[in-house]
Amino acid sequence: MAGDFADIFEIKFDIGDKAGSHYTEVRPHELCLGYRRDTYRREVVVSASEPVEVDPHGLRFAVRIRPGEQWSTRLQAALRALRPDGVDLRSALRVQRPDDSTLPASVQAWVAAAPTLDTESVALQQVYNRSLVDLAALRFAPLSLGGATVPAAGLPWFMTLFGRDSLLTCLQTLPVTPSLPTLRILGSLQGARTDDVLEEDPGRILHELRYGESAAFEEQPHSPYYGTMDASPLFVVLLDEYERWSGDTALVIELEQEARAALAWIDQYADLTSTGYIWYERRNRATGLDNQCWKDSWDSISYADGRLPGFPRATCETQGYAYDAKLRGARLGRTVWDDPDFADRLEREAAALYDRFNRDFWLEDRGYYALALDHDGTPVDSLSSNIGHLLWSGIVPPDRAARVVEHLMGPALFSGWGVRTFAEGQRRYNPLGYHNGTVWPFDNSFIAWGLRRYGFYGEAARIAEGILSAATYFQGRLPEAFGGFDRETTRYPVRYPTAGSPQAWSSGACMLLIRTMLGINPHEDHLVVAPALPSTFGRVALLDIPGRWGKADAFARYRTDQSEEQLAANSGKSEQNSFLEGVIIETGFVGEPLTRQGSSSAHLGQS
Repeated sequence: MAGDFADIFEIKFDIGDKAGSHYTEVRPHELCLGYRRDTYRREVVVSASEPVEVDPHGLRFAVRIRPGEQWSTRLQAALRALRPDGVDLRSALRVQRPDDSTLPASVQAWVAAAPTLDTESVALQQVYNRSLVDLAALRFAPLSLGGATVPAAGLPWFMTLFGRDSLLTCLQTLPVTPSLPTLRILGSLQGARTDDVLEEDPGRILHELRYGESAAFEEQPHSPYYGTMDASPLFVVLLDEYERWSGDTALVIELEQEARAALAWIDQYADLTSTGYIWYERRNRATGLDNQCWKDSWDSISYADGRLPGFPRATCETQGYAYDAKLRGARLGRTVWDDPDFADRLEREAAALYDRFNRDFWLEDRGYYALALDHDGTPVDSLSSNIGHLLWSGIVPPDRAARVVEHLMGPALFSGWGVRTFAEGQRRYNPLGYHNGTVWPFDNSFIAWGLRRYGFYGEAARIAEGILSAATYFQGRLPEAFGGFDRETTRYPVRYPTAGSPQAWSSGACMLLIRTMLGINPHEDHLVVAPALPSTFGRVALLDIPGRWGKADAFARYRTDQSEEQLAANSGKSEQNSFLEGVIIETGFVGEPLTRQGSSSAHLGQS
């Protein structure tokens, strides 16, 4: 036995020798593997349930097994985080953690409480079940946060709390798991001061919460690290969407100051050039992130010819998040916080941002929005999946939506499995580049949601079919990303070599795609259902959807008895729309569970 005590970042980036020293101690009936660096000390103590000889190299068992006999032993590895005086830091906190013996039952109970999916599609059933289990398993209780559970971003690289990832995962899964306490926890960790090492500002929502050697010695951004530009507006977006689903105004009142602070951060701290946009430029020059949008790899933001823009940068999708956050904050201000003046101001600011954005980011000669603005305001002209996020935020004028959709569904971006992060034909395009050509399931789920918002039901269904069909090649588990190769060329999705799996927002993608296909949305105290299914899924019913209405069901069945004219009327009004064949559009207004009689598609209050 041996232990290298490698930090997760040392594994990911293949860093060589460690700065500290290793030691091994032979103790009665156990072997202690240790690592020490200054006052940082960690140990793993290994013991066995059967008699054992211990030496510095491991455990040795002398076993004689006669015919028909059996022998076994149980190995236990106890982890210790030691203070300089030898006291285990984890011992006082361990009582807050759930009992390991209850975890399987906990996962089963969590899955059993989720809505039931009833479908004739084996593939859809498989990915839904797998996603539920993975989301349950990815819940974790940070030792410093009192035992409350939050969704970890994913294994193996991101098994911790991320602001952006956790917020988007909760947005995806509201129809399934509306009670995750992410908002309360992120609010408790909201920035309260200005700190250039942590990149903290008052009102800023954190990027990630890390423990371990690299965080302790500031070799990676310290914990917590605030270097993200989009978590703050997304905090407000989720708070509003959560209230619309749950009716939980008590939480909105509880988090009023945190939401107001997040909105204030957009204008007071994020507008680095005084132009009315959210910009980013790292202040921690040693270990901070270059790119602080969701595409946060170093080369993810570039011009079509491959040049990297300067700093600060303002990416397009984050301006959409800010627009959405202001409108949602205005709704909460008017309906919950009883502050109409605050609501009026936010609506004026949102309208001004809408006009300004559509003037500065729109590339008229190309028919799409720039990926970003350079430091001097020059549009970064590359074509990317980011423009799809503008649709779900609602910042795109209706008369421009069809041109944006044409690019999203065109061969440069759409692989057949999903929308690529970066369009084929541009200088930095690489079908296996992390953010420069791969397909991300989470990204596509929000793009499909946006297509649905603008009435492009057929295109949304086509994305859902591609992503969910790809899951069958990964045993029902959607990975963080997969290759952007054309579906007709490879015939199967190509694995991305170091993709996280399971990944929370990839598991959540299934939930949001089901919501999009069923067209379920809260409306006051009711659930609206307006399905649009691809033919591959035949029939889909989601039963016992929780919300402010109690529980409700949504049902859809693929039908071919609608004319092409009727389908086109329901799908974006686009002359370019060629993805409509076999899409069913039914609408329902549901305030209680639907009638379940065989395969009936009865809706209450047909509209």
